[in-house]
Amino acid sequence: MISSAPFSLFRRARTHQVPGAVLVLVAMTLLHTGSALATEVFDTVGPAGTTWLRLSFAALVLLACTGRPLWRVVRTAPRADLAATALLGAVSAGMMLLFSEAAARLPLGTAVALEFLGPLTVAVVSLRHRTELAWLILAAGGVLMLTSPWSGGADAVGVLFGLGSGACWGLYVIGTRHVGSRFPAHLGLALSLAVAAVVTAPFGVPGVLAEPRWEVFAAVAGIALLMPLVPFLLEMTALQRMGTTAYGTLVGLEPAVGLLAGLVLISQTPTVLQAAGTALVVVAGIGAARAESRGRSDRVVARGTEGAASAGRPTEDGGAAYPGSTGPGLSGSPASEGLGGQAPVSSPPAGRPGAP
Repeated sequence: MISSAPFSLFRRARTHQVPGAVLVLVAMTLLHTGSALATEVFDTVGPAGTTWLRLSFAALVLLACTGRPLWRVVRTAPRADLAATALLGAVSAGMMLLFSEAAARLPLGTAVALEFLGPLTVAVVSLRHRTELAWLILAAGGVLMLTSPWSGGADAVGVLFGLGSGACWGLYVIGTRHVGSRFPAHLGLALSLAVAAVVTAPFGVPGVLAEPRWEVFAAVAGIALLMPLVPFLLEMTALQRMGTTAYGTLVGLEPAVGLLAGLVLISQTPTVLQAAGTALVVVAGIGAARAESRGRSDRVVARGTEGAASAGRPTEDGGAAYPGSTGPGLSGSPASEGLGGQAPVSSPPAGRPGAP
């Protein structure tokens, strides 16, 4: 059955103990393969229609898989927690819808880089040292090289859609801190995707009904497995096996993966300037992840030193590993689980529900 296939893959990956880094790279590859393939049906049902169909298929699969546990949680959860999850679903809808509109107007790698600015901004702003703003400046320089506003090379509306998607992704990163501590990962995702499907319906349904084609529906159903279901489940597993810094470093490669997917799958050949801009955004993402790790380690050591001093005993250098060094997996504390066991809010980026 199609509804059990993603979870069967998830269980197999857990059983065979595939390294977390491999799972993250596979997840990113599948995610952006799906993004590239989705652009091929934009001409038929439009970016909004494609997004709505993808979200609807993904939500239906997850709702079928979660079944009774989900309804039990819905009946017993406080209204405030359900409202927070609904709000997170609305943000997710905005993120995915705006990204699709950007990808319809811009090269895929450029759209991914623009969206990446959102979680990167959240990560950099959360750091204590203002010198780390250099990473955000570096990323902004990379985006300028990608879009070349001085030459009018990029669609201005597409750029605005990409930046809007990034803003939604940044809000999603913040929202997962609250919602992730209230619901198990797969149940939270099922709820948020169902809300996202409802929110995008007014934008997507008209385009789908204007020219209903079953072959398009079948294609988008397959794409829904590539993004978000299988990548999300792989990331859930990966985060149980690797630290948040390693995860953030790998996800920093996402703009490059998007550029390669556009090149290989839909023949979007980047210019030298666009390739260089993508490289700057990747370096900025990796640099911010490493800086966040150093800052977290410094805070832990400082707290250990203060505690030892107040207790009247000497300290040892590097007295504790930074929190999350074993990875915030599903078996960790509830507070460390994002809506899908994602990295904490300060790790760039902290995961997303099937974006882009």
